[in-house]
Amino acid sequence: MRQHWLINAVIGVVLFVLASLMLASVAITQAQAQTVSLPSLGGGAEEEQTEVSGEAFQSSLNDVIGMLENEEQRTQLLESLRELQVAADAARQEDGVVHQGLLGALADTLSDIGDQAKSGNSPVDEWSRQLVQGAEDLRALNDDADQGEAIRAIAEGAVLAVIWTGLLVAMIGFGRMLANRREWPLDLPRDPRGWLLAVHFFRRMLPWALSFAITLGIGQVLPDSPGRTLVLVVAYICLCGRALSVVFETVIAFFSRGHRFTAVQLLQQRALRGLFVIGALIALGDAVNSSRLVEMLGSELSSLVSVLSNMLAALFAARFILKFKRPVRHLICNRPFKQRRDASAAVEMIRSLGGLWHIPALLLVSGSLLAIFITVGDVGTALARSIISASLLVLTLVVTGLLRRQAEQMGKRRHRHRYSQYRKRLERFGFVLAHICAWMVFAELSMQVWGSSFFGLGQQAMASARIGQALISLGATVLLAWLVWIFADTAIQRALTSSARSRGRRVNQARAQTITPMIRNVIFVTILIIAVISGLANLGVNVTPLLAGAGVIGLAIGFGAQTLVQDLITGIFILIEDSLAVDDFVQINSHMGTVEGLTLRTVRLRDLDGIVHIITFSRIESIHNMSRQFGIALMRIRIPYAMKIDDAITLMQETAQELRKDPMMRHYIWSPLEMQGVQGFEDGCPILRMRFRTAPEMQWDISRAFNLLLKQRMEAQEIDLGVPRLSVSMEARAGERMEDTAGTSFSLAEQEAEPNAEEHKQPPPPKPAPRPTPAETRRDEQVRQHDETSKRAGSHRQKPQAQGKPEGETYANPGHEHGDE
Repeated sequence: MRQHWLINAVIGVVLFVLASLMLASVAITQAQAQTVSLPSLGGGAEEEQTEVSGEAFQSSLNDVIGMLENEEQRTQLLESLRELQVAADAARQEDGVVHQGLLGALADTLSDIGDQAKSGNSPVDEWSRQLVQGAEDLRALNDDADQGEAIRAIAEGAVLAVIWTGLLVAMIGFGRMLANRREWPLDLPRDPRGWLLAVHFFRRMLPWALSFAITLGIGQVLPDSPGRTLVLVVAYICLCGRALSVVFETVIAFFSRGHRFTAVQLLQQRALRGLFVIGALIALGDAVNSSRLVEMLGSELSSLVSVLSNMLAALFAARFILKFKRPVRHLICNRPFKQRRDASAAVEMIRSLGGLWHIPALLLVSGSLLAIFITVGDVGTALARSIISASLLVLTLVVTGLLRRQAEQMGKRRHRHRYSQYRKRLERFGFVLAHICAWMVFAELSMQVWGSSFFGLGQQAMASARIGQALISLGATVLLAWLVWIFADTAIQRALTSSARSRGRRVNQARAQTITPMIRNVIFVTILIIAVISGLANLGVNVTPLLAGAGVIGLAIGFGAQTLVQDLITGIFILIEDSLAVDDFVQINSHMGTVEGLTLRTVRLRDLDGIVHIITFSRIESIHNMSRQFGIALMRIRIPYAMKIDDAITLMQETAQELRKDPMMRHYIWSPLEMQGVQGFEDGCPILRMRFRTAPEMQWDISRAFNLLLKQRMEAQEIDLGVPRLSVSMEARAGERMEDTAGTSFSLAEQEAEPNAEEHKQPPPPKPAPRPTPAETRRDEQVRQHDETSKRAGSHRQKPQAQGKPEGETYANPGHEHGDE
């Protein structure tokens, strides 16, 4: 049901094109018929030409011989004949020019219609003549009428009208009295029985039929009179109008069950008067064509009244269709629950076509109006052709409904099964093509009914055939462009989503979201430009200057915007090679940050400070992408001098195991701690090197978390980090001997001097300082505890972690061997 708006639009376009083609073909057919009949009219004039006398012929022959014998006159005659030949060739070429394409066919059609209008044979001229002749008949009828005869006709008609009205009122009253006595309802109830429908029909119809029959019998007995004839015509058209409304009321009473009763009530209350008017106008158009009225009014006036009444009936019918479209659709579409539950193909088809019932009805009315206007009163032929066209339309709607139902069933089947994109999109294309073929067959058959051809079958020279062929070429161009787009777009989708999987890598959705719209837009614009150029060529537009201008503009852009072209080409290759994508953390030249957006020319990068950098692809020298596959968290830890290396390795392993159990970090650590050994020595302390394999962009967070956890464990075990150590070598003075203390190392924290040979020359030590009082000791202890508490709180406070590479550390990436930069 979601495709109904598209089907309605296609139907509207098809009907509009068919109406235009029918109008043009019928008008041109009439013009050609009238043109063909002209030579027969002039045949008698050719036979009446006078015979040329022998003396005049002999004199002319002598003049020609004398001219040919004279060289000067002969040369002049030859020049005149050559000029005449050139002019004749030019005229013949001009007359034989056939405009190509749809615009050319429309131009030729308009030219033919214009020539027909200039010659006085257009439908407008025919209508003008019809109106003038009808006015003359009416004027003659008025002039011939005698006042006494008019008064007598009015009196006779009034008497017969009173008789008819009295009979009608009496019979209607008798019917109501009988219904009240029998307790029959005056209005039909919901879901009436069959006998009640029959009683209601006869009660409403018999008074009008019997009164008309009695009045007609009285009119036949009495002498003919214009007044009596007019009363009989009025009685006849009222009977036909009443018959149409009563039949409609009786038919819709069958659908008054269930939810459709509201629509039935609405139609019974508002639609019967309109149907009465339509039936009366149709009966009037038929009545004025009787021999008695034609003799009384005149042939032209009676024909004009008949045509105008039929046109008014068609207009009122169109108004009725548009006004009561929804109630009638409600009657057709709504079905009982049992039928909806056990819905068959026929029921589903009726429900689908119920929403489109007004289209064939409007086509029937429009075809009748169009044919009446063009043929200037040929109502019978126009009505027959309209009925055939409406029947063909109903058949086409049935076929397209079946196709749509099949498409919906296949769509449900596709939801249950996994089919390739090619199959899904080609099936959709096939159903659209089937719809188009069905409507093209309908167009050809309808045009054949109206004496024309959409494909030019047997009528190659007709304007409708040329217009149809141009429309077919234009539609074929659009369908071919759509088919190429289906293959190209599906190939792009499959290439970007399945190529990575086939190579054993994960599908990069960011890359697909980045590059897919760009490539699709480029291919779509290319196909669109080619299709537009082909469509313009089918329309009859000369596209050679357009192509030449496009080539010149392309060269100008290529030479004047070399940087832009370089940006575009570089960007396309970068995107195709998958060097970076949206949301990747990269370093481009000297900028490091997250990629926020990509175009065909630039990349938008937001660095760690929140600054957005717009970098053109041609300015990119190198790309360091930290968001691919995995990351390496590389740590270099200085081991204290006094700590054994095995104990240090054990401490690192325990810290790594504890970190891998952390619920916030364990999902980002993809491998156990890889111990790479001692990298070197700094100030006598070994440097232990190790690493983790982590998720992309998480190596720096893992390193910071490992350092924090290691520091906490070392503080808990009262292990100090390795501090710088000095190795001091002392030498004796000249002439003095000193003990071999070279190479003796001492700690900066504990400077214990060794006794030397001149110890007895040192001054005596000073007296010890007085011991502090207990109060001073307690105060110093409180200050020391407060300082230790402050230091411990400062060491445990963590700073916010920012994504990026920490300062002063070196990390490996997947491109370097053993994790070295």
